Amino acid sequence: MATYVLVHGSWQGGWVWKPLAARLRAAGHLVYHPTLDGCGERSHALREGITLDTQGHEIAGLLFYEDLTDVILVGTSSGGMVVARAAELARDRIRRLVFVDALVPIPGESTSIINNRQPYDRNDLAYGLQPEQASERAFADLEPVLRAWAVARYTRHPRAPTEEPVDLRDFWSQPWQVDVLNCKRSGAPPEAHQRRTAERLGGAYREIDSGHYPMLSNTDELADYLLSMAEVRA
Repeated sequence: MATYVLVHGSWQGGWVWKPLAARLRAAGHLVYHPTLDGCGERSHALREGITLDTQGHEIAGLLFYEDLTDVILVGTSSGGMVVARAAELARDRIRRLVFVDALVPIPGESTSIINNRQPYDRNDLAYGLQPEQASERAFADLEPVLRAWAVARYTRHPRAPTEEPVDLRDFWSQPWQVDVLNCKRSGAPPEAHQRRTAERLGGAYREIDSGHYPMLSNTDELADYLLSMAEVRA
């Protein structure tokens, strides 16, 4: 039995992993997919002070308090940044890191730098689209029923964890077992960024023909990809 901890990205919550988590559990594995502070069902707690560091401590704390070891830690989108910070804090509990269309910035970078866009207003606690834009832009590649389900759960994302330049020097200075999965029909983060992650960390790079939410649009394919790691050891 493997242990998977799945970390969501911007505008999401733990809910985004629900179909995938069911597949992994059906195969006999232990799965956690927490919602980060200020996101999803915890969006009512949005406030100043939510940072990449505090969210990284959340995941590291989950590993500690649940006595999890030999963990396959998976991050998607901006959740890749949280995974990197959590890995720094809980090095001895990690078996493997998996980045699914994920941001993994080097020191001094932020999401706006990686995705080549203007930074969001520093006075805003959160950023995101209007609900009608979420349907047309964020979840456009999902089939209608699933798209409606996702849009109903869409929430704005805390600004500071993704917009502030990262440190992560400890992360980049250590060896990790890493897998990077790039979603070919998703423009952000760029392919070059994801290839850089794999190359700098000496990890495996693969591609999937999907948009930014393969855990919803290509659930079986992503599940098979993650299940293939259950028996892989360093």
